[in-house]
Amino acid sequence: MSTVETPVYEWNHLPWRKLEQTVFKLQKQIYRASTRGDSKTTRRLQRLLMSSWAAKCLAVRRVTQDNRGKKTAGVDGVKSVPPHQRLALVRDLRISPKSRPVRRIWIPKPGKQERRPLGIPTLRDRAAQTVVRFALEPEWEARFEPNSYGFRPGRSCHDAIEAIVDAIKQKARYVLDADIAACFRPHQPRRTAEQVGHLPETPASHQSVAQVGSSGWSSAFPTEEGTPQGGALSPLLANVALHGLEASIRAAFPVRVTRHGAPWQPLVIRYADDFVVLHEDIGAVKYAQQIAENCLAGMGLELKPSKTRIVHTLNAHAGQQAGFDFLGCTVRQFRVGRYHSAHATNGAILGFKTIIKPRRASQKRHLGDIAETVRRFRAVRQEDLIGNLNRQIGGWAAYYSTVSAKKVFSKMDHLVYIKLRAWARRRHPKKGAKWVASRYWQTQGTRRWVYGPKNGPKLLQYSDTPIRRHVRVRSDARFFNGDVLYWAARLGRHPEISKSRAVLLKDQQGRCPLCSRLFTRLDELIEVDHRLPRSLGGSHHRTNRQLVHAHCHDQKTTHDGSNRARSEVPTSRAKKDATQNSTCGMSIQD
Repeated sequence: MSTVETPVYEWNHLPWRKLEQTVFKLQKQIYRASTRGDSKTTRRLQRLLMSSWAAKCLAVRRVTQDNRGKKTAGVDGVKSVPPHQRLALVRDLRISPKSRPVRRIWIPKPGKQERRPLGIPTLRDRAAQTVVRFALEPEWEARFEPNSYGFRPGRSCHDAIEAIVDAIKQKARYVLDADIAACFRPHQPRRTAEQVGHLPETPASHQSVAQVGSSGWSSAFPTEEGTPQGGALSPLLANVALHGLEASIRAAFPVRVTRHGAPWQPLVIRYADDFVVLHEDIGAVKYAQQIAENCLAGMGLELKPSKTRIVHTLNAHAGQQAGFDFLGCTVRQFRVGRYHSAHATNGAILGFKTIIKPRRASQKRHLGDIAETVRRFRAVRQEDLIGNLNRQIGGWAAYYSTVSAKKVFSKMDHLVYIKLRAWARRRHPKKGAKWVASRYWQTQGTRRWVYGPKNGPKLLQYSDTPIRRHVRVRSDARFFNGDVLYWAARLGRHPEISKSRAVLLKDQQGRCPLCSRLFTRLDELIEVDHRLPRSLGGSHHRTNRQLVHAHCHDQKTTHDGSNRARSEVPTSRAKKDATQNSTCGMSIQD
């Protein structure tokens, strides 16, 4: 008679805080060893981390609970693993160079006819890649260039935009606005494997990184080049492949200082496969383009001609108007009078001002999404439409809340009003405009034309989002340097954290009340929980809400009775609660 092994812990009773401390301690040691150039110690610690039970538990939790794509299946069809199977997955998890084919999905590019290939690995391979990422990320965070901002912990699009503002706010410059073609499909991927190193039995080898298989509709075929977009390792490996681009460009220029005291070397700012090179001399920018093309050619990459151009931030150049687009924003300088002009460090009037606005294409695409939502919800209740629109409006406005978007926000409010007016008139074609307005728009305090029912949720206004300058991350700051308080404080000030969430973060002193761990990363899945669930009579007041980790949220709802109470509520009531619990940019569950 065979015996069945019983795990010491159940999944929900694992000592998660101790496991996180164990993994982060090893990551800090890897970071410090890489900082001082001790490759032997770095490799030893990486092997130790990849073989540790703590890292495997955290990796499985991340792909099964903390990832927004946790319900996306690979070629094996597995998309949801219950708690009693997660420990078995941890026990059987092996870091091997062999992996199963990825499931190929084609997603449309925003505003274009092209489609982007997305490769979805199996759940087991995603967990294995996450373990490898735990080991590789600290090493490369110690080596990455300071002006690289894409797909790195603690850095975001707003940091890259602020770096550009700091570079041009006191001097107009020429700009090489470049985009790398097929960044995730390099023709010489062996270079990436060589840069990563020779870790034994890891998916960072040439076979699994560069030649992962992909599955289409019903058959599997080999992918001869690149890393699959959708894998846990792909963003990190893309950064590894492009590492050295900034250093190559700057090394081609002599180290000297201009008569104004500024460094003469060009400034290179990169976010994933988009980068800009800024310099006051047109010849230096053209030379930097040649250096970039030669450097990328060695990786099997090239610049995309349709998205690569040289412009000036203040004046028209070569038939092109001043300014450039970067990360959804238009960066441009305008000549203004002395009372609106920017000033130099010595107080001199510069005669121009740097203004960054939301890109026109981004505005048009967002309005198209709003129109599609209004069309799709043309036969539902007003509350349901408001719940869906608030998520879209809040997220878009939060992203552009750090640039000069006040006029754009006012324009967007008016255009959304026009679409909602057509939505309301279509529902009541036999009623007059005055009756329709009184039915769907209210007066709230000193504000008129507030869209929403009298005693229900109201539509968010773009213009209600305050414009606040984003504080750029320190160039020498790295997530694994152990300064946890610095990263926790930055999370509360991040523009993509809504005001209500920021208030809760401040009340909780940046900690999850269920596990007492600090919130430090924006890519953590953080949810709003009701202390007393709504399904059990709790209110939506601020005193009854708290921010918790997604995995902590799952554990709480298992024991507080909210799942059982929700199953007893009629379907229409459950839908109403789900709508009222939705706020901008987040999904709230009891």
